[in-house]
Amino acid sequence: MTIIAKKHEMPTQAPEIRAHNFDEVALGYSAEVAVEEAKRCLNCKNRPCVAGCPVNVNIPDFIALVKTGDFEGAYKIINKTSSLPAVCGRVCPQETQCEQRCTLGIKFEPVGIGRLERFVADYHNKNAAAGDVIKPVDNGRKVAVVGSGPSGLTCAGDLAKKGYRVSVFEALHTAGGVLVYGIPEFRLPKSIVEREVEGLKALGVDFETNVVIGKTLTVDELFENGYEAVFIGSGAGLPNFMNIKGESLKGVYSANEFLTRSNLMKAYREAPDTPIMKGGKVAVCGGGNVAMDAARTALRLGADKVYIVYRRSMEELPARREEVEHAQEEGIEFRILCTPVEILGYKNPDDPRDPKNGFVTGMKCIKMALGEPDAKGRRRPVPIEGSEFELKVDTVIMAIGTSPNPLIKNTTEGLTVNERGCIIVNENGLTTKKGVYAGGDAVTGAATVISAMGAGKVAAKAIDEFLSAKND
Repeated sequence: MTIIAKKHEMPTQAPEIRAHNFDEVALGYSAEVAVEEAKRCLNCKNRPCVAGCPVNVNIPDFIALVKTGDFEGAYKIINKTSSLPAVCGRVCPQETQCEQRCTLGIKFEPVGIGRLERFVADYHNKNAAAGDVIKPVDNGRKVAVVGSGPSGLTCAGDLAKKGYRVSVFEALHTAGGVLVYGIPEFRLPKSIVEREVEGLKALGVDFETNVVIGKTLTVDELFENGYEAVFIGSGAGLPNFMNIKGESLKGVYSANEFLTRSNLMKAYREAPDTPIMKGGKVAVCGGGNVAMDAARTALRLGADKVYIVYRRSMEELPARREEVEHAQEEGIEFRILCTPVEILGYKNPDDPRDPKNGFVTGMKCIKMALGEPDAKGRRRPVPIEGSEFELKVDTVIMAIGTSPNPLIKNTTEGLTVNERGCIIVNENGLTTKKGVYAGGDAVTGAATVISAMGAGKVAAKAIDEFLSAKND
């Protein structure tokens, strides 16, 4: 059998078109291409790809069914372990997980596992009949899930399938967590997230929005209300800043705020309920996926020029290669090996009432060189003396990481966190408070959707074992 060396290309919108709309960039495989890509799988006995998946999807078995055209059968295999296949097929970093372990990838390009997962999930969502979900028998026990992001949705889904009465408490007005407020429409259409949430509702999961745990209700009050276990999947929504001069100027955003205004509050519309800076020149500080999302969103909102300002080299850039390539194709300029030292603003000392006062006019940066490796093995960036320069911009977006909000920690006695504010758990997701489990970004800090899902699965299993033992 002749092996096709490269995975089949993912069709996309042309860069010059997609840079001006919020429609999904990647268009997905056709059935014919999906079958051909599936035929590249060697179906090897040791199945290293499965070990590379945080939720242990049975990858060779679902791909084997794609080969035969049994797409619905393939979906059922994925759905046994993954609650969000249409999401994972779009936003998971398969290149560093399942595809990195692919045996075919030793000599050729790995199988396009993520692209096949997306195809299968989309096929199911398009063709599945309404009412396909069978609601499990109610076991009469109540579990509360805090947060409706990927870890919370996964934990809720796994417990609901076992008959638990699960209530998901979401602080915002729409369920989905970071999937709806953090990831742009052009990467993850919100209709897909909505469908996944509706699927959980069909299983019996109850969603209560506009409930801030730690303020509206405390964790202890959840127990008082009859919940026998609590899972905290509240994410890491507290943005980090650089603490440099000028960060309080008008036109400086955290990436969280900027993306939430656009994604959740629909600020890209002509007459939005919530405002956002549009047009001009934009600098995004950071090099991760969130930075790429913010930069590409700013471009679609009408920016004349968008810069990614990153203190290391392109080789150290942590964002997915695909997202970096898409950003470059769309005309975003990467200013690498430099970092901001001050944000500059307009000030008219002769007229303090001047409406231009306090707005961003530029950003002072300094060039960097890579020095000795840091604790993570990456070469530490070192400022080059005398290399300062000014970047003329109208908006600055800080995308340098996030931390868990301290609200739950501060209102829950017996919950221990580390120096970064992340909740400490054991290998089963159990916190230092009995009956309280946690997972996802609230435990690890900002990480991937699939790793958060994996934590949700682990905790759901542990919660089931904990509550089952109470019956014995």
